[in-house]
Amino acid sequence: MIDVDRAHFERLVQEGLDEVPAQMLDLLDNVAFLVEDEPDPVELEMPPNEAVDLLGIYLGVPLPERDGGWAGALPDRIFLFRGPLTRMCDSLEELREEITVTIVHEAAHHVGIDEERLHELGWG
Repeated sequence: MIDVDRAHFERLVQEGLDEVPAQMLDLLDNVAFLVEDEPDPVELEMPPNEAVDLLGIYLGVPLPERDGGWAGALPDRIFLFRGPLTRMCDSLEELREEITVTIVHEAAHHVGIDEERLHELGWG
C-alpha cells in the first residue's frame, strides 16, 4: 500500500492521461474522467464484494452501440478509485503504471473493446 493524498493522486491521473495512446484519445469525445476515493456499490448498482477492489469503471454507452441521437447528451464517465489503486501498489512508479493501465482499460470500453480483447492486448 502507498499513501497518496487526493491532490497528488489527481496529478498522477493527469500524468496517466498523458500516457494514453493518441489514437485512443482522439476517440474520447464527451467523456469525463473523475476521481473518487472508494467505489460506492449502491451508486454502481453492484454487490459490495464486487465493488470493494474496483480500480475504475466506465459508465456510458460504447461508441459502437450509439445511434444518431447522441448530440447534446451528458458525457460518459470514467471513474478512477484512489483507495483500491493505492492499496494494491507498493511504490509511486507502480501506482503511476496502474493508473495508466486503468485509464486505458476503461477508455477502451468507451470505444467498444471488451474484456477478452483487452486481456489479449495486454491492458487487462
